[in-house]
Order: sequence, then C-alpha cells, then structure tokens
Amino acid sequence: QVQLVESGGAWVQPGGSLRLSCAASGTIVGISHMGWYRQAPGQERELVARVFSGGDTNYADSVKGRFTISRDNAKNTVYLQMNTLKPEDTAVYYCNAGVRARIGVTQVYREVWGQGTLVTVST
Repeated sequence: QVQLVESGGAWVQPGGSLRLSCAASGTIVGISHMGWYRQAPGQERELVARVFSGGDTNYADSVKGRFTISRDNAKNTVYLQMNTLKPEDTAVYYCNAGVRARIGVTQVYREVWGQGTLVTVST
C-alpha cells in the first residue's frame, strides 16, 4: 500500500504565502511524477503543478510566476511554495503521484491521491 500525506493548508490573507508538503510512504519502488491539484467549491479539480522524476515541471497558467513546485526524491516528498496568494487560489489542494509499488513478489503502477488540505485566502 502507498499513502500520500499532505500538510500545510491554512488560512492566509491575500498577498501572503504558504508552503504545502506531501510525503509518500509505503512499499515504493519508484515515483514517476508528483504534483498538486486543487478543487474549489462548485468547480472541477484542476492541475496546479507537477514535477517529473527528471526534474521537468509544468504549471497552470494561473499560478505561473507565483507558485513553485519542488521534489525531494530521497524523501519521496513534494512541496508547493505558494506566494502572492489570491482569493481565487482558495481550494482544497490534493497531492497526486504516479507510484510503482511492490505488492508481494509483484510490482504495480498506481495513481495515488492524498486526502486534501484546505487553503483559504481571504481578508
């Protein structure tokens, strides 16, 4: 089994900063990509940022220049540094990872999701 545990969600005023963390644990053989998605009330879940094992990244246009994703491969952890936060960034942020896990004598690939962490940006 593989689990993703997120932390760092909080209330912050517009213009403020937050750092989200997501750690993967379990019988992990390798992780291809790790990223963050978000879902605001009444909206569909959308990609915020993603980082691949080789270091390539991609970002939603709405967060480019404000958010930075990084990854510590040794710790199976991904971070999202969010600066200059806006009210429209308010959402539940979900961690996602493409994980190859060992189950018994076999290996399987799975897309794994965290439980979500709430980010609220308001005055």
